[in-house]
Amino acid sequence: MSRTTFFEVEILDAKTKQQLCFLDKVEPHATIGDIKGLFHRLYPHWYPARQALKLDPRGKSLRDDEVLQSLPVGTTAIMYFRDLGPQLGWTMVFLVEYLGPLLTYLLFYFRVPYIYSHSHAFTASPHPVVTLACACHTFHYLKRLVETIFVHRFSHGTMPLRTIVWNCAYYWGFSAWLAYYINHPLYTPPSYGDLQINYALAVFVMCELGNFSIHLTLNSLKNGSRNRKFPVPTKNPFTWLYFFVSCPNYTYEVGTWVGFSIMTQCVPVALYTLLGFVQMSIWARGKHKAYGREFKDYPSLRMAIIPLIL
Repeated sequence: MSRTTFFEVEILDAKTKQQLCFLDKVEPHATIGDIKGLFHRLYPHWYPARQALKLDPRGKSLRDDEVLQSLPVGTTAIMYFRDLGPQLGWTMVFLVEYLGPLLTYLLFYFRVPYIYSHSHAFTASPHPVVTLACACHTFHYLKRLVETIFVHRFSHGTMPLRTIVWNCAYYWGFSAWLAYYINHPLYTPPSYGDLQINYALAVFVMCELGNFSIHLTLNSLKNGSRNRKFPVPTKNPFTWLYFFVSCPNYTYEVGTWVGFSIMTQCVPVALYTLLGFVQMSIWARGKHKAYGREFKDYPSLRMAIIPLIL
């Protein structure tokens, strides 16, 4: 009968190199998540989500699912701890990020006092496109909130509180900037009138439907299956974009804001769309490369976010 070889784990502070704890007789099949749980018992204020454990003080954080015996360490492992700070669950993160723009935009639409001149307080714009833009913006963020509560499935992942503050500043700040100009008393409608507005509205609606369809597809992919699979087109025509890109949810999201930009003919909206496209392209390329590494049979025709281009 073989004898189990236990590990010893010494956890040091990544900055000071001082010993924080010494774990004796750790099972070789223990995961980093298990070690974080043991560490949490000794330091209750450092719950697992706040912990980052590394094999090198300046190295990459170890994943929770990594097994101790598979790491490049001996039977005595030295790990370095870094406090990630207060954390917030992803559901709460998205609720906070999306509720802000929804309410902020409405303040400008209803022209509450001290935003524009006193004579325009609680007045309505004479241009129908302003009301339409408010309806589209409100629908977009209501959809995001509904998806966060009922569609998206989150693991136990969290986000640092300081990052949430920056994200909220981005979403809330841009929402206020867009709303200020679109609802401004001097705002002028698009150059080509109803033709431009109607075509842009069609793009907006189609992309919103496409984005929602992709989120439903991703939800069903995670539901009840232990074997990881990459998303593929379904009978829903909106998912056929999977023939060409790895992240059609981002493609549709960019399309939504392109439609909104054309509809309002507002420079701040166009700038927001451009910045969003840049960020989503980075996310999409990262996801595309991850799919390629994980699945040997991943379709070679697919690009990251724009068919045949990017």
